[in-house]
This record gives sequence, C-alpha cells and structure tokens, in this order.
Amino acid sequence: MIPENFIKLYESSFRENWDLPALTDYNEQRTLTYEDMAREIAKLHILFRHCQIRRGDKIALVGKNTSNWCIAFMATVSYGAILVPILQEFNPHDIHHIINHSDSVLLFVGDHIWENIEMEKLPEVRAAISLQDFSCLVQRDGEEIAKCLREMKRKFKATYPNGFNREDIKYADLDNDKVILINYTSGTTGFSKGVMLTGNNLAGNVMFGVRSHLHYKGSKCISFLPLAHAYGCAFDLLVPLAVGTHITLLGKIPSPKILLKALEEIRPNLIICVPLILEKIYKKQIQPLLNKTPMRWALNIPILDSRIYGQVRKKLIDAFGGRFEEVIVGGAPINREVETFLHKIKFPFTVGYGMTECAPLISYTPHREFRPGSSGRTLFGYVETKIDSLDPENIPGEICVRGEHVMKGYYKNEEATKAVLDEDGWLHTGDMGTISADGTIFIKGRSKTMILTSNGQNIYPEEIEAKLNNMPFVMESLIVERDGKLVALVCPDYEAMDSYGVSNRDLPMAMEEVRNNLNKMLAPYEQITRIQLYPNEFEKTPKRSIKRYLYDN
Repeated sequence: MIPENFIKLYESSFRENWDLPALTDYNEQRTLTYEDMAREIAKLHILFRHCQIRRGDKIALVGKNTSNWCIAFMATVSYGAILVPILQEFNPHDIHHIINHSDSVLLFVGDHIWENIEMEKLPEVRAAISLQDFSCLVQRDGEEIAKCLREMKRKFKATYPNGFNREDIKYADLDNDKVILINYTSGTTGFSKGVMLTGNNLAGNVMFGVRSHLHYKGSKCISFLPLAHAYGCAFDLLVPLAVGTHITLLGKIPSPKILLKALEEIRPNLIICVPLILEKIYKKQIQPLLNKTPMRWALNIPILDSRIYGQVRKKLIDAFGGRFEEVIVGGAPINREVETFLHKIKFPFTVGYGMTECAPLISYTPHREFRPGSSGRTLFGYVETKIDSLDPENIPGEICVRGEHVMKGYYKNEEATKAVLDEDGWLHTGDMGTISADGTIFIKGRSKTMILTSNGQNIYPEEIEAKLNNMPFVMESLIVERDGKLVALVCPDYEAMDSYGVSNRDLPMAMEEVRNNLNKMLAPYEQITRIQLYPNEFEKTPKRSIKRYLYDN
C-alpha cells in the first residue's frame, strides 16, 4: 500500500499553494488560483451535502477540458464520492450506457454534450449540472438542486461566516483501498469496460510523478489530452495539482499549428503528448525540409550533418516553447522512423507505457536514459512485470503486470475481471513484448492483433504499418488478413498528392509502387498482396488509436 493518502495529498497541496495560479482556460484567458479552485470545490461540497451524497455514490462527468471540469473532478473525489469521467468523444448512446451502467446519481455535463443527452434515458440521475457555470440544467421532480445552486452565495457565506481560509480545506478521510474512479476505457476492440481505480492506484502514479520531479511547485504545463483518459488525468491534472503546478487547459487535442502557438506562448516545463502530435509535426514540417536537394547533399557530408541536426533540434525545441525538460510520449506506439530521427538529433523525448487498468503507468525512463525502440523501464517499487515466454529477452510473450498500480477490477463485470486478473494478482495486458535484464520493455504489438500464419510465423501488423506509414502518399494504414493473405488498407495523403501533382487516376499505380517497395523491406512471410484504398481517415478512439475491430472483416 502506498503510504501517502491520495485525498490528503490535495488537502495539503491546496493549502500550501494557496496563492499560486492553478488553472487557466486558454481560450478565455481565465485563471484561477489554488485558493479560487478550493473555494469552488467547497461550494460543490455544500451541494453534495444538500443532495445527501454518500460514500460510494457515483457522479458522472463529461465535457471538454476546462477549469470547471477539473473543479468538478476534484470536488467529487475529495468529498469521498466515486467519479465516473466520460470521454466527450463517445457517442450519445455510449454516454447514456456508461452513466446508467455506473449507477451515477448526478451528472456534470458540457453544454455541447447536453444537446444530445436524453434525460428520460437516465432514470437514476437526479440532476444534470452545467459545466459552463454550474447551474442546474434539469432535475427530477421533488429535487431542490436548482434552488440550492441559485442560493449558493448565501449558503456559502452561512457555512463560512468568517470567510473561506486555507484552514477550511478539510477533505474526506478515506483509506487508499477504496475505489475513487470508475474509468471507462476507450477500447479499440469493442465496447468499453468500467475500470475501478482505487486511491492506492492513483496515489502510486501521483507519487511517482512527484518523486521524479515531472512537475514541481511553480512549474507550468499544458493540458490538451483528454482528462477523462487515465494518461492525461494522471500527468496533466493529478500530479500537477499535487505539487502546485500551473495548468493551462486547451480544451481538446488541437491541430499541430494551434498547439505550437500555445506552446510558444506558455513555454511549459513538461510536455505530455501522444505520438500522433510528433508524427504530424515530423511529416509536415521536418521531412519536407530534409528532402530538399541541398539539404540531402549536406547531410551526406559528415562534418555538416551534426551541425544541421543541431539546427533542426534547436528549431524543434524552440517550437515547443524552449523551456521543457522533456516530452513524454505515450498512449500508442510511436512511429519508428520518427523515433529514430528524434533520437539522432538528440531531441529530449522519452516513451512510456501504461494502460487504464494501471492508472496508467507501467514503465518510464527519463530521456537521458531512454533506449530507442523501448517503452521505458518497469517502475520498480510500484509494479513488477514479467513476459509470458520461455525466453523473455528474445521471444515475445504477453506482458503481465502486478503491484500498486493494478486496478481492483471491472465494475459489475466479474467475468471480464477474471479474464485479465489471475489468482496471483497478475494483470494480463494483452500486449506482446520482450524485456531486458534491467526491466526495460520492448513492445511488439497487441496479442489480439497478432496474425499467426499457416506455417507458424507471428506477424505484428503494427510493425508493418509503421514502415508503410512512412511511404509516399500514405497518411495512415492498417494491415489485415483476408483469405489467408495480408492486405494493406490505406488512407491516402491527399495533401502530399496535390503538392507532387499526383491525381486520383494516378494513385493506384503509385500505390503499387509503394507496395513493391514495402515488400522489399519485409520478410517473405510478411509480404503484402494488395493495397485497398480508403477515402477517409480511419475511425479512432479519443486517444487517437484506430478502432481496428471495425476493419477486421
């Protein structure tokens, strides 16, 4: 058990960092100090007491990343209720299902989401509260929640007649073994499951972040990954608020252009991102520069290449604000070509590995110790890992995890829990990989996506896709098995086609050239028999992973 109590971490932090800036809504340029945030949390605690919310009651939260989203989150967990954060990208049907499946009794909702919510389909929800201004959108007959919120100013003054001071911050006394969050996965293989995360799971991740100085008092960070997802929640919200960091909220994952503008203005001390961000910047800004004839010529001269790479590194670091210690990449595998290039120019980045079921972190290495191709080193002291293989260092097997970060189970789904959590406490991740003697993990792919050929060869589609995605006129791809043969589904890069004057009529011929060149890079048993074109981007989860199960047939 982690000795630090999860809820008390924030009771202490909010008192100690009372005068510091806590939350800024980037699009509104509205900033709240830790005092302001604590005051708004106290108001919601008055509401919860009025509603007689009890320990174990569930409160759902769905909307874009805003300061009010963060306040609703912290108010719920610090009160002792169980929070159900829902990704705003889920469709209305799934949002209804999650609210009902989780037995939520209150709903905090963004106005743009509320337009598609049908209250009659949420029989257990007593009221819906707007994340815009914490007003009551609708309430059940007999409830006086709207009245309580309208009279909050008077109620707050009556509760704190001498004014609200840092000594008034007193949060729930709740042991770390109690469930704090039910986090519904964005799963790429079907309908999501409710991951029960305890105070211990969350405290483990937070304390690792604190001890690693990922964030620290007075530092700055930008939040653009979904906070309803475990990755963004842990390292763009929970760790920063535990130490006194100033969080700027962008609302949602922006385009690279908008993100680079925000990074230049805010100059964060740490950047948490998904591979797609780095890959787009590399493909649209760096690759065209390196492909220019004079640049290609210069890079072949040993005395010049280090200088050029140094200039590219400086431009990239400046574009990211110039003040960050490192960029942590997670949430999905990073393209190998992009990773190799960033390592070659000595860009300060590292790749971590985790999953919602571990709240989320399993492995991480500081950028100075990062080994290309790896997903970081096991977080010894928090979790232990093993590979289900006769030769874990050389033969891929399923990655299994045990320890402080591992979830309690799936909410109201004992069958799914038993399928991934064995009797010895090992969580079977479904990811295939190898592990070095020092605990560094090398991921090969998902066990569910692995293709087993008729002659017994294991094929990891992700490895082929990484090569294919670097080929001309390919924006993204999926490798699937059709009638015992490998087929590449490809969404073309129309922007690149336009810039090179390639028409739709020429595309099949260009793709056949791509296929031939790709096959030269693959083993005989990995050969692609044909490329099938898709006119639009593949459907993705909120963390930008392709929903592979939609394209398997």
